[in-house]
Amino acid sequence: MGIRLLFNQFSDIQERVSVGGVRQAGNTPGYDSDVAIVPQENWAAIGEDEADRLRPDNTTPNSLVIELVTQPLPMFVFDDLQGRLDAATSLNPLEGNWPRRRLACTASHPGQLTTTEDPATDRRIGLHIDNFDRRTYSDRHLSRRRLCLNLGPGTRYLLVDDRDIMEICHVLGRDQERHYPHTDDLRQYIAEGHPLRCLRIRLEPGQGYIAPTELMPHDGSTSGAQMWSLAAFWLG
Repeated sequence: MGIRLLFNQFSDIQERVSVGGVRQAGNTPGYDSDVAIVPQENWAAIGEDEADRLRPDNTTPNSLVIELVTQPLPMFVFDDLQGRLDAATSLNPLEGNWPRRRLACTASHPGQLTTTEDPATDRRIGLHIDNFDRRTYSDRHLSRRRLCLNLGPGTRYLLVDDRDIMEICHVLGRDQERHYPHTDDLRQYIAEGHPLRCLRIRLEPGQGYIAPTELMPHDGSTSGAQMWSLAAFWLG
């Protein structure tokens, strides 16, 4: 089925969403592998027809939908990282409509093509899928979604591919009962030359998303941002 993005009017996302290709990292410094997947950065504004194809319908399960959300934030001093961390700990996401147990916080410098690092190596992993619930191919669609909020002060982006890991594993001929979908499946898919497009969704401070990160290849990005930012995550 692929990515589905919930929105009301095209004008709601017209200035926030762009589309581009992906590539292998190759010799890009700082990545854990030359086959890590990163955006090409050939971004173009999303068109209305393409946006309509991403819109969920009444047959789309919630577990496959990306929702864009807004959360009022306290007033922060510009460089107050600790204040933002404290706020993330006490924040009641979406006025009680989301679990209050925070998963993690990540502070990111501006200018990062992708932001997620392997903590064992401090090297970036590129576009990937999460595995908190560790569900197999057959019940991957039951995985929980994740909430992310940008606590600022800078702009961040959500990068998400237009094909979910189920489609990717199907093309690769993975065992549909026992296989555990993994980022390596995404990397092999691209290495074999299969098509994939990437959405870049802008998140200003106080903006965020609810997304099926165990199904959708994704990452954060601060490419083009002028200031550092802190992202807070909750698992739904």
